[in-house]
Amino acid sequence: MFNVGDKIVYPMHGAGVIDSIEEKNILGEKQSYYILKMPGEVKVMVPTAKAEEIGVRNIIDKGSADKVIGILEQDETEMDKNWNKRYRDNMDKMKSGDIYEIADVVRNLSFKQKEKGLSTGEKKMLNNAKQILVSELVLAEHASQEEVEQLVDNKINTSYKMFRAQDITPESVVNKFIPFDGTGTNN
Repeated sequence: MFNVGDKIVYPMHGAGVIDSIEEKNILGEKQSYYILKMPGEVKVMVPTAKAEEIGVRNIIDKGSADKVIGILEQDETEMDKNWNKRYRDNMDKMKSGDIYEIADVVRNLSFKQKEKGLSTGEKKMLNNAKQILVSELVLAEHASQEEVEQLVDNKINTSYKMFRAQDITPESVVNKFIPFDGTGTNN
């Protein structure tokens, strides 16, 4: 059971604060609902009787937030080459509501976006996963959304450079422009 003022996570939606607990009569059925205040002034109603069953949980603590940031600093985990299977696997991770799994999705899809780009569906998934991750870290770290977004982006950029740019040596980079004049070099 949660109380007014508790900071909780609603899977697939992100973190919010319980603004109130109200009785509502919906479709002739009277139930008690948590009224969640979500980022962007969005309010969500969650039936109190089903909250834990659908995966509502308390937000992570500072120590767990540090572990989440640590996931963003690691190399990507192996993903299926088939985009359809990869999409389903990532969706399952997000539906779990596990912040560590969501951080894994954010990092992996961010790496893939930098390397090859993402399909429209995976771009949407990345944006949604990032919003869920950021919303929880904002509450866990007592920071602004902008600060957390910048932190997440910086960690991903740094880890991408560390794990992907290691194959680039100064000798392998062409650092001068060689014009093509159409005359050829075979004389």
